[in-house]
Amino acid sequence: MLVCLCIIAGLILALIPHILWFLGWIGCRIAGVSLPYSCFGLAALTIVILFWCTLAYGYFIGRWKVESVAIEYAHKDIPEAFDGFKIVHISDLHLSTFDDSPERLNTFIDEINRHSPDLVCFTGDMVTVGRSEAEPYTDILKNISSGHGVLSVLGNHDFMIYGFNPRDDRDKAVEDLAEYQEDVLGWNLLRNESAVIEAEDGSIITFLGVDNANFDNQGFRTIHKGDLKKAMDGTDGFRILLSHDPSHWRAEVLPATDIPLTLSGHTHSAQIRILGWTPAEWSFKETAGRYDNEEQTLYINTGLGCTAPFRLGVNPEVTVITLRSAGNCEKKEKVFNKM
Repeated sequence: MLVCLCIIAGLILALIPHILWFLGWIGCRIAGVSLPYSCFGLAALTIVILFWCTLAYGYFIGRWKVESVAIEYAHKDIPEAFDGFKIVHISDLHLSTFDDSPERLNTFIDEINRHSPDLVCFTGDMVTVGRSEAEPYTDILKNISSGHGVLSVLGNHDFMIYGFNPRDDRDKAVEDLAEYQEDVLGWNLLRNESAVIEAEDGSIITFLGVDNANFDNQGFRTIHKGDLKKAMDGTDGFRILLSHDPSHWRAEVLPATDIPLTLSGHTHSAQIRILGWTPAEWSFKETAGRYDNEEQTLYINTGLGCTAPFRLGVNPEVTVITLRSAGNCEKKEKVFNKM
């Protein structure tokens, strides 16, 4: 089916030079002159070949070129005991991505483990349609190695709002996926709640996690289930928020809280970036990477999986965040591994 769609799309693009030639031919006939076809035919052939080659690259190479992006994050409220604490941030697995190449997920997990993280944070969209996508990859996902395990939240796709059979119980399907993450994988799923990591000296960092929280209808049809006030209840000190949709940061986190660091995903940066531009900018104010607003920071991971099996200029991402307790940290991203 996908191959047929690509062929049809290429042929439609090939029509553009032919339409231009036909319009020009009509004008030339009226004027009594001829219009050669050869250059238009060559243009059509070139467009089709470039289009199909780009699709082939995105499918066979681009979606598997996992890269690690390292940043250091410094804040005055990070306890000294957590200086050097390493968080690996991943997002948007969309596990059906790997159905044609399951071994690729092993490669991605190896890349996560290579950094020996103290904690792995997953910011949602484990699946695209339902839990059944995840079950074939259970043993692989259990290989994620981290000193403090995996913290996760649910994204918009995890609420089964796309392609889900309306005759089935969607709420039950969401709970089944939550049970899978918690009981089968052993992840700590935060559903509008918090979790504390304590150092040997008694100092702590608090992680907040909310269900998908959408504002301004950015992006494709989505859902709002987040309750940040509930997640924050009774917490203080240095806090890190896991929230799948980055629109949450500008809409609620910035104006209503002092949460220093928010980790998100969701955008995939549209899985396309050409000369610095991505179509995600049509829907999102923040599309990928790090954004700072005074004492508050947002980081958007571009995801490991795909909603469509194609990536061009936006590689699957593993973000390695090293916390620093004091002083200035160079706010600079560094790509230190490509595969």
